[in-house]
Amino acid sequence: MPRRYFKRILPSVDKVRQVRALAIFGDALFHPALWHLNRRSAALAVAAGLFCGLIPGPLQMLSAGILAVWFRFNLPLALATTLYTNPFTIVPLYLVAYQYGALVLGAAGAHEPAAPPAWSWTQLGATLEAYGQWMLSLGAPLALGVFLLASTLALIGYIVMRVLWSAYLRIAWQARRRRRAARSHR
Repeated sequence: MPRRYFKRILPSVDKVRQVRALAIFGDALFHPALWHLNRRSAALAVAAGLFCGLIPGPLQMLSAGILAVWFRFNLPLALATTLYTNPFTIVPLYLVAYQYGALVLGAAGAHEPAAPPAWSWTQLGATLEAYGQWMLSLGAPLALGVFLLASTLALIGYIVMRVLWSAYLRIAWQARRRRRAARSHR
């Protein structure tokens, strides 16, 4: 099920090969390990996607892709996992990261965080600049908190993916054993 499910929702290597803009990367993007799905590659891809998802700006997918190519785990799943951050989730995640960093730094590094600026779709450039300034004003607690939260999410994602994949395999093996036993009793 995990392999079939992910293969159904993720693009195939053949579809990606058809994208002409990716030709600049040569065969680096088409190494078989980057497209293979197993317990290890899926768990590493989820961990990398969760870690890189908290990187600010458009560098999330780029960094997840670089990690996938470098360490040879499933590329599409790593890229898809970074999508948990978006304009609606990034502010709450960064506030949690700030609190996490403030907790680790203790009272010396913590001060009451400024309220995030109002979001305006009509003035997107100014809104993004205001959010950048807001993040910079949060300083060391945010920087440490983002790293710690990203590391924590990656570790949890890795463990959960390994456990879920193993549990599915155990259930599938038991079902297969029951089917074989039922066939042998006929």
